[in-house]
Amino acid sequence: MRILFVEQPVPQTTVSSWVTQAHQSEHHQSCETLTALRVWQEQPIPGGLSGWLLNKTFRCNLKIALLGGGNPWTGSSSLGADKYVRDVSYLETYAMERWECVLHFMVGSKEAVSGVSRDVVDILLHSGLMRTDEVDGSPLITAAGFQFLLLDTASQIWFFMLQYLDTVETRGMDLVESLSFLFQLSFSTLGKDYSTDGMSESQQKFLQHLREFGLVYQRKRKSQRYYPTRLAINLAAGLSKSSTDVHRAGYIVVETNYRVYAYTESSLQVALLSLFCDMLYRFPNLCVAAITRDSVRQALGSGITAEQILNFLRSHAHAEMLTRTPVLPPTVTDQVRLWELERDRFKFTDGVLYNQFLSQNDFELLRDYARDLGVLEWESPAKRTMVVARSGHDDVKRFWKRQKASSS
Repeated sequence: MRILFVEQPVPQTTVSSWVTQAHQSEHHQSCETLTALRVWQEQPIPGGLSGWLLNKTFRCNLKIALLGGGNPWTGSSSLGADKYVRDVSYLETYAMERWECVLHFMVGSKEAVSGVSRDVVDILLHSGLMRTDEVDGSPLITAAGFQFLLLDTASQIWFFMLQYLDTVETRGMDLVESLSFLFQLSFSTLGKDYSTDGMSESQQKFLQHLREFGLVYQRKRKSQRYYPTRLAINLAAGLSKSSTDVHRAGYIVVETNYRVYAYTESSLQVALLSLFCDMLYRFPNLCVAAITRDSVRQALGSGITAEQILNFLRSHAHAEMLTRTPVLPPTVTDQVRLWELERDRFKFTDGVLYNQFLSQNDFELLRDYARDLGVLEWESPAKRTMVVARSGHDDVKRFWKRQKASSS
């Protein structure tokens, strides 16, 4: 603020003098950050000194923000009273319903069949959260997708929007306009409606996508007003904890007989459990499931790891379970890991078989050479047989030819 109205470079020593000696390290770190963001740049001053000069664009826009003026933001047009006005509680419910629809689709829940567009599916595939089944072409959750479900809601939205923005230009939309509109939403007021007047075609298309994700509410596609939800307002604010995060409360109890009791009414939380459990009973506020070999192997086949399953159970453990040490019964954790190890009994490696050696010395000579190269996979001295990794086959073959040529 001190150099906002100074049009010439300010000596760096002068700027440093504004900070006490005890906080010089933080000052240097801040200077590096401002330079990396191009808020200011280093510029020489007559006399051999170095100074800081504010970026002209940043200086101009900051003056407008502080003193007024400039062009109004999109959505700042005056609006009359909305006869379909929506309060904050309605917007909260709407936002989570729309976002949970995406999560339902990821876990294969039937509740999301009619609520997810092709755009959402493309983003999930692009981000690696889901993959296409080789048999029927249907989307399946990946290990990264399951890890994504363990995040809090704000982190999920942030990651999803980053992946979406990565595909904006391929959709024929302007990335700068989309980012600008997204940051404008973070400064909006929850429960207040904004106008769509003055929005470009690219921003109108972007608005419809945000509407589908639950970041804004618009009664109809052609409606002239929209309401930002808390998901959009918190997106650029860096808030990781908010009232929209409804998945973090502990609700799972795991017993030594592999029974799982989930005290929840959320169909999404039940669908998450069904990824690696066999569902047994469903009551209004309680779900009973069992961790079985088949259910775990099915999850492992989808790319979900044993540690991810156990971490999910720990992170959503009921308060009563958190008083135990360890939180999960050792019999359950050990068995889940053993079921994963069943899939790793065999290790397949491409190799080349060497046999029919005329003498034991020839076998040992070639075997020792392959071992020194680190390409020996298996050997049987009694049968004079060994297997060499395919990557080392050419080197071993050339060595053997040289040995035969020199001995003949």
